[in-house]
Amino acid sequence: MNKNFLIAIFIFLISLTQYSCIPNKKSKRIIVASSGKIESLDPARASTLKAIQLLSSLGDTLYELNSEGELIPELASGMPVFSKNKLQIIINLRRDVLFHDGTAFNSKAIKFSFDRFKRIGTMNYILGNKIKSIETPSEYKVIINLNKPSSSINGLLTAVNLTPISPTFYKDYSDKFLNDKFIGTGKYILRRFSNEIQIIDPNLNYWGDKPNNEGISFVGYSNSSSLFGALKSKQIDVLLSNSIDDSQRNKLKSLSENKVIKEGNSAATEISFISLRTNSYPLNNRNVRLAIAKSLNRELISNKVSYGLRLPTRSLVPPILKKNKRELWPKYDPIEAKVLLKKEGFCNGNILDFPLTYRSNVPSDKLIALSWKEDIKNNLNECINIQLNGVESTTIYKNLKLGIYAAVILDWTGAYSDPEAYLTPLLSCSELDGESCKEGESVYSGSFWGSNTVEDLFLESENINGIGRYDKLIEIELIASESIPYIPIWISSQKAWSQNEVSKPIFNGAGIISMSDLEFINE
Repeated sequence: MNKNFLIAIFIFLISLTQYSCIPNKKSKRIIVASSGKIESLDPARASTLKAIQLLSSLGDTLYELNSEGELIPELASGMPVFSKNKLQIIINLRRDVLFHDGTAFNSKAIKFSFDRFKRIGTMNYILGNKIKSIETPSEYKVIINLNKPSSSINGLLTAVNLTPISPTFYKDYSDKFLNDKFIGTGKYILRRFSNEIQIIDPNLNYWGDKPNNEGISFVGYSNSSSLFGALKSKQIDVLLSNSIDDSQRNKLKSLSENKVIKEGNSAATEISFISLRTNSYPLNNRNVRLAIAKSLNRELISNKVSYGLRLPTRSLVPPILKKNKRELWPKYDPIEAKVLLKKEGFCNGNILDFPLTYRSNVPSDKLIALSWKEDIKNNLNECINIQLNGVESTTIYKNLKLGIYAAVILDWTGAYSDPEAYLTPLLSCSELDGESCKEGESVYSGSFWGSNTVEDLFLESENINGIGRYDKLIEIELIASESIPYIPIWISSQKAWSQNEVSKPIFNGAGIISMSDLEFINE
């Protein structure tokens, strides 16, 4: 019998036993399925969309961003107050909030959570060198001292990775990760955690509106076909997966259009791209990188792989975060690619071997690689030979900083709604040798590229607001697009599908579903 089917039955039986004491009442627990595993629920370590989605249900942030990009207080009791020199942020906190372990939420909890992330957080770019110190002048007031004025502070105040955690529960984990437990202030509490199954129940002591359901059971499926089959056979209530096979995504779209199921969509926020290792031969040659970039037929890949559901892009920043539609990265031009390669001594019997690694557990990655390889065979066969290598995604993420992969297909969704959340994690560098990055975010993304000019522009952008800041960030992307450490492929929206008896999944501006709004209807 199918292992995933047995898991779904197991979850169902748990639900029955948990609520069997209530006669003649159907359980309102929602079964949500997605692909892959969750390695950690520690906000200082969590980086995958699936982990962030779960953390968003278990924890709160100081503020949220609405669809217009405006701050909305959550754990804060009002808007942040900035000092005249912009080096201090004063935030008053709610007084009616408890952590899941009964510990009172207060200013010391904020300081503990922020300081802990600063020491051990893996998403370093979120804080960068922004925060100098945190003061707690009173129980419900916190002062954030900045090293310099920061125009991107809104992102920091809304980042899920900075969700406050209980200082009492985490006292022995202030300098190390706690992967399988979570104690926050959110609408749900964690009842069970394993890499494959997570069960959350409503927080009966929550300070705000209570969930519309009696809990969520998250089930991880190993492959796209199992997910698709589980939704069609009604083993699950909601399918949440952006890595489901695109042919099945297209079928789900058709089913939703025919009102067999419901489909929820976020704004397009996930950028897929190829990271090129720029510090070793032959990709340390800009003309070679440019030729490879010009060999990528995005339109063909979008139509052939995603049925046009994912939009081709030549930018690292989503359109919703840009003031215009300008795309800066090189266009598809196989003729020019051939000219560039010949200039560097390739073609005419000397073929460039181009190793391309893709994530073997992400269906679209392999199809991108195969489509690209076929198109090059048709147009640049005498110049380039793509050598494909499939590796499980967890292994790739661990090895990126080691420089093992010459080129690798990746994707990225910013931790907050700001262009900086897309540019900094890919382009910033703290230690440079020419254009070779020795230490910094671009090392962890596998490109090893950096620029002193880019670093200066990042600093300048922190000191200005409005159109001036936007122009600085555009200038950063322009410089990168001319050096080509990456090749943007397409941009995707997050999607989720639900049974008709379940409410439609609704995404917020950060691409996260409000699990508490899911409910059974027409009962």
